[in-house]
Parts: sequence; structure tokens; C-alpha cells
Amino acid sequence: MIDEIDRPSGPAYVAPVTDLDEVTLRGMRFHALVGVLPHEAEYPQPIEIDVTASRPRDAALLDYRLLYAAAADALAGGHVGLLEAIAADVAARTLRLDSVRRVSVSVRKPHVALAGPLRHAEVRITRDA
Repeated sequence: MIDEIDRPSGPAYVAPVTDLDEVTLRGMRFHALVGVLPHEAEYPQPIEIDVTASRPRDAALLDYRLLYAAAADALAGGHVGLLEAIAADVAARTLRLDSVRRVSVSVRKPHVALAGPLRHAEVRITRDA
């Protein structure tokens, strides 16, 4: 009988609901001194950054220029050894913007010294306020 089937105990699964909207800038391109090899501290190379900032639906609009500046400013300080450091810096700067609760940052480096074909190396992080 159908009534004899074991049913899971506890509350029913309900998908999480969020009150956050996202603003994304994808494919921002910069030239920067990035990498751990000696020549990477001397010669700028292309870096691509994506930033997704999450904010409450009822918050004031988020100015795209501020997101772009967070990425650009993170690269303005000179040589950076790791993509992870760039991503963390962009995330920290973005979280300081009004009403930003969460940020995801992807940093891509297309020119990586490896033995075979590669489109790019990428680091992606997510941070909460």
C-alpha cells in the first residue's frame, strides 16, 4: 500500500530564495605586470577580469564605473605575483562599495608559459561582506 512507504522525516526541501540582484562586468581587459617568472615583473601582459556584485533588490543602483575602478585600481599598484592576489584585491575593493553583499571575481591570464596549448589560466573567487 502506498501509505506504508517510508517518507523522509523533517522539513521538505525548499530552494534558497535570495533578495540579491547581480550586476556583472565581463571581459574587462588590462595590461599588467603579473606572474612569478622574472620577465613577468618587467613586461606587462594582458589580463581579463569579470566582476559580479550582488546587492539587495531595493538598494540604490550600482554605478558600473565603480566596479570597473575596483578592477583597474587593483592592477595599478605594480607587479603582482599571483592571479589569486588580484582576484582577492578586486573582491575586497568591490565589497567596500555601498550595498554590495557578495562578489565573484574571475581573473584570466591568456599568456601562460606551459608546454602545450592553453586558452588561459583562470582564478575565480567568491567573497561575502
